[in-house]
Amino acid sequence: MRLKPVAFGLAFGIIWGLCVFIMAIVGIWSDWCGDMLKVLSSLYVGTAPTGLGAIIGLIWGFVDGFIGGWLVALLYNVFAGPSKASE
Repeated sequence: MRLKPVAFGLAFGIIWGLCVFIMAIVGIWSDWCGDMLKVLSSLYVGTAPTGLGAIIGLIWGFVDGFIGGWLVALLYNVFAGPSKASE
């Protein structure tokens, strides 16, 4: 079975972008994920516990997750070898 890198990247990007967004939104009302948000804001410039910071984090998270998911699917396809359907 071969993975579709773009579809896999989109799935990872959406999930990770939403995770960063939710952490920033939660950070507005509480300090529950404050330390993690500090680390993310050092990696994703503009991410902060504000409305705009949450949107910026969503975008950064999507891009980062897409690239990571795309690479995972690509490497999986390389290491899994050719599929039986293509033989």
